[in-house]
Amino acid sequence: MISPETDPVLLIADVASLIRREADRRARLHGMTRAQWKILFTVERTPGLTQRQIAEMLEVEPITVGRLVDRLEARGLVERRPDSSDRRMWRLHFLEAARPVLAALDVQRDEIRALTTHGIAPEALEALAKMLRTMKTNIGACRREPLLPVQEAG
Repeated sequence: MISPETDPVLLIADVASLIRREADRRARLHGMTRAQWKILFTVERTPGLTQRQIAEMLEVEPITVGRLVDRLEARGLVERRPDSSDRRMWRLHFLEAARPVLAALDVQRDEIRALTTHGIAPEALEALAKMLRTMKTNIGACRREPLLPVQEAG
């Protein structure tokens, strides 16, 4: 039996939780939430997404994204533009006023990366990234297959 101290799944979950908390703390320095940070980052890299598409990417409800976008829009960081083929749909676009905010958040992300990876050799980080990509692929493939109930021993 694998102990909690050596179970890679538990360790990854623990590290991810700590990174999320640190990102929350640093986002607040810029008057944002981590979720707003992720939306801003996503919209800058993929302009024209709908709120529903962003909600699916972030694994939250569309209404949650709507409220977060309302706040980003009120700050002049993103804007909703009507979809050319469906007037009920709005597409999100990054505004130039958001560039300095995102640049400051990118510095925070770099600092979190440095904090997280301090003392780890570049070769080890490269190997870790490769392993994590494999794990991500494995779990992604698993999600496409139906789950079967576990048979209890007895």
